[in-house]
Amino acid sequence: MLNLHHLKELYENEVIEFRRDLHMYPELSLKEYRTTERIKEKLTSLGIEIIDLGMETGVVGLLKGKEEGPTIALRADIDALPIQELRDVEYKSRNDGVMHACGHDFHAAIVMGAAMILSNMRDRIGGNIMFVFQPAEETNEGARLMVENGLFTDIKADLIFGVHNNPEIPWGKIAIKKGGLMAAVDTIKIRVRGKGGHGAIPNATRDPIVAAAAMVMDLQTIVSRNISPFEPAVISIGTFNSGTANNIISEVVEMTGTVRSFSEETREILSKRIKEVLEHTAKAYNVDVELDYINELPAIINSQELTELAYKAAKEIVGEEGIIEPIPSMGGEDFAVFTEKIPGFYFWVGVGNKEKDMEYVWHNPRFDGDERAIMIAATVMSNMALKGMDYIKGK
Repeated sequence: MLNLHHLKELYENEVIEFRRDLHMYPELSLKEYRTTERIKEKLTSLGIEIIDLGMETGVVGLLKGKEEGPTIALRADIDALPIQELRDVEYKSRNDGVMHACGHDFHAAIVMGAAMILSNMRDRIGGNIMFVFQPAEETNEGARLMVENGLFTDIKADLIFGVHNNPEIPWGKIAIKKGGLMAAVDTIKIRVRGKGGHGAIPNATRDPIVAAAAMVMDLQTIVSRNISPFEPAVISIGTFNSGTANNIISEVVEMTGTVRSFSEETREILSKRIKEVLEHTAKAYNVDVELDYINELPAIINSQELTELAYKAAKEIVGEEGIIEPIPSMGGEDFAVFTEKIPGFYFWVGVGNKEKDMEYVWHNPRFDGDERAIMIAATVMSNMALKGMDYIKGK
């Protein structure tokens, strides 16, 4: 551990500089061209092999140790959001209307920090470390694209670790939890069709707006009356579009929403009840309804064994006092797509700092985090990789 702590100090300034460079030039999902090149340059300078997936953005690097053995993957996401940054800092975004408002620059810097640490000690690694810099997490596309292009199918790995920053947790704290950490994500698209007409003569119409409004309210009873209060679940309608003028009753309403859950049983109940509620409400209001229910992402569920491994790895770096058990998030993460292929563990690192006004939540235009957390997380991830290698060898 002394060596890991030493390497943390050795690379800290370089990693912060790397993070700031990415933050100044953020790129949207599947357009992360400059980010991809910067990552490739840095990995190549460390003597890490670049594996070509045939994708325009995203990077996979492979560090080969002293001998054959397991391959442990460390994953970061690299895309930014269409948000105008409002924080006035020297490394503020130079790309108008685009910002790293979810901290993916932090994640890329953390995994790059781990790459620096582990490449320095490659002569003591009995296996391989794979560094996965994934594009398009924000659009739920990147992980699936990488898998479709051979990652963890043709290109094998035994275990994967992932990390996300959390501004609501004090900087440097490592948040480790067994079981569900981030929710399954489903998308619903609803189309309600009635009979349009004059707003002053509603009796001659079949009003889809009134029907759709009732559907929105009826959907909110599903969680409260079908799911246990001890089981997390969310149904939210995010868009509701219809109409062209104040005195015209339209023909069609289109709505979209998101559905979140952790257990497969709950996920199935939600899907079934949403369909039933929409159909019965449509019948009551004499309109037609179409539902497109899209299963986007599975939940992130950490196993008992890997939770214990991660806890030990973190404890050796930050001590027991540096570890907390977080409250799970109903937010989703396509890291779960990777863990459908290989075992994995996901954790959070705190980046919050009240004194520096760094407590804005993800996707806020003033989001930022304490950079001292980067190399702490990089060191913890490096230790997880080393312990993960021993874990696979011991199975």
